[in-house]
Amino acid sequence: MAATISLSMPPSPMEIQLQNTKEVPFSPETNFNNGIPDSNSAATKRASSSQLPEEAEFHSQPQSKSSAFEDQAIQIGHSPYQPSIESLKDKRFDNFKTWSGKLERQISLASLLRGKPLRKSDQPENASVQSTDQIDPLPADRYFDALEGPELDTLRASEEILLPEDKKWPFLLRYPISSFSICLGVSSQAILWKTLPISASTKFLHLSLTPNLVLWFISLALLVIVACIYILKIIFYFEAVRREYYHPIRINFFFSPFIALLFTALGVPPSISNNLHPALWYVLMAPILCLELKIYGQWMSGGDRRLSKVANPVNHLSIVGNFVGALLGASMGLKEGPIFFFAVGLAHYTVLFVTLYQRLPTNESVIPKELHPVFFLFVAAPSVASMAWARIQGSFDYGSRISYFIAMFLYLSLAIRVNFFRGFKFSLAWWAYTFPMTGAAIATIRYSNEVTTVATQALAVILSIIATLTVTALFITTVLHAFVLQDLFPNDIAIAISDRSPNKPRRKWFHLKNGTSSDSKDIENFLKSATSSEKKDLEIKTLPETAKL
Repeated sequence: MAATISLSMPPSPMEIQLQNTKEVPFSPETNFNNGIPDSNSAATKRASSSQLPEEAEFHSQPQSKSSAFEDQAIQIGHSPYQPSIESLKDKRFDNFKTWSGKLERQISLASLLRGKPLRKSDQPENASVQSTDQIDPLPADRYFDALEGPELDTLRASEEILLPEDKKWPFLLRYPISSFSICLGVSSQAILWKTLPISASTKFLHLSLTPNLVLWFISLALLVIVACIYILKIIFYFEAVRREYYHPIRINFFFSPFIALLFTALGVPPSISNNLHPALWYVLMAPILCLELKIYGQWMSGGDRRLSKVANPVNHLSIVGNFVGALLGASMGLKEGPIFFFAVGLAHYTVLFVTLYQRLPTNESVIPKELHPVFFLFVAAPSVASMAWARIQGSFDYGSRISYFIAMFLYLSLAIRVNFFRGFKFSLAWWAYTFPMTGAAIATIRYSNEVTTVATQALAVILSIIATLTVTALFITTVLHAFVLQDLFPNDIAIAISDRSPNKPRRKWFHLKNGTSSDSKDIENFLKSATSSEKKDLEIKTLPETAKL
């Protein structure tokens, strides 16, 4: 009796090809040659001649049913766990998320308590990522070793970062605290266009307060948008915000939100309010005072964040807040508070001014040889200080004029060096041009009210036009790069540096530590390439040896 072979396989496109395959009948008398029916045997020939012209039947085996958990997950819109998909996820961003590490550790602990084995992605591989790349506050020396440039935002060639360089990071990770500099430029324009129509020296222009009203609402809306986005960064990527706070240069930009609020209060249109409540001044100056106690204390106490090491033109942002606060407080009728902040700002501005002019070797790596847009911040502090002291004293006296003339000299010394400000790629740092220029224009208007001549009036108009055109051009360029070119916020390399240099001269360092290298050239070459932490270790190692001698 003949029998047929029934192939059981899952349905696939190959079934079309298998339909053309003929069945191989055989009987008990069929002879096999190495497991294959012998076609020359008589039994095989009889079976072949007696077979019916029927197509082969294929039966697919039923697939195993999914678990109840997977069925429920599919019904609610969640796919079941796929190890291959989980392994493709880049978990390096999780180190910068606010709750990621805590939740993963809680889930892992709960799984262990229930006696369930951990998934492969939650086992040692993920644990090693959390342990080796744990985000901790970095010392200032590490930022200087890994980064370069006027704002310490460029990675050195020998360094590596914790996040992928070949793809764009999440938007909130790329959103820097320096975005508030846009608010400083626009809100200062609202003050300028409030001063121009009401000043006696510029009455001949016959300007209205409508531009002030429009600019004030634009600055207020812009400040709300920028602040809301950065609050989202604080909520979801707090570790990245903390790294910005510990950055020797970025920490100064934490003053900019509160300075922008002070500018907004100073630029309030008369049609909205003529007299602001003094309580507003205390609310706005409280966070500035807290930041100053932190930063000025570091400047004075020394360590790796002493002023001689971290001095940078961006430090002027921590000074300007004192003078802007003094100006607002004096405008509200306050006396002691504005004088206090004016005195604090004047003392630290003098120290910062001298430190930046000296170009000490300790901060030579921070300030490059070529000038940069942030150098216009030199003009901001003295120009605002002149207006603050004039408001405190009630007139633009000699003290105000001294500060004003210092600002004008610095403005002119930077303006004539046009070639030093060419060839830079557009970035948010360009907004450093704006509010110092606007502050100088407003101070010139106040000065022309006291010394009213054709020269002072012309200078006030010219500086106002330059400041307005600069802000307009930068605003259009910023919108173009943000929404058209979409390159306004590149990957923020400064927050993703590792805690140690990956390329260390380990062999030479080993010989130096153990005192086996007697070649002075080796020591000299090592000191050139070693980081500051390695130099400290070498000093500690060599001190006992020199003491023995």
